Amino acid sequence: MLDDKINLLVIDDDDINIFIIKKIVEKTGFDIDMVAKSNGQQAIDYLNETITEHKTLPNLVLIDINMPVMNGWEFVEAYQTLGIKQNVDLYILSSSVYENDIEKTKSYSTVKGFISKPLSIERLSELIKAL
Repeated sequence: MLDDKINLLVIDDDDINIFIIKKIVEKTGFDIDMVAKSNGQQAIDYLNETITEHKTLPNLVLIDINMPVMNGWEFVEAYQTLGIKQNVDLYILSSSVYENDIEKTKSYSTVKGFISKPLSIERLSELIKAL
């Protein structure tokens, strides 16, 4: 997998977080195509369009919890209804310190884990190597 291009979808409404993640992506040394959406609804629309046009789905999705329009939890619920068969690694990436958010992550079979912000180069590299 590491020889292939990694398709990363980041769902976060904070432009600064998006900028930081872009810089981290550049520093990993992996071939990563990153797409950013500012809320869950935009991400669902993007995934539906990707499926309809038979384009490559993301390998990795990083999801913020608190966003306008459709939050991270609502995105995960909507994602589960898409019927995507391809293995896509979803992670909650949040600054939340609430134990219930970390526990809630475990209740979704489609979500592989909870990552506390800020994302590090090392952590992103680990996620990519695990694909």
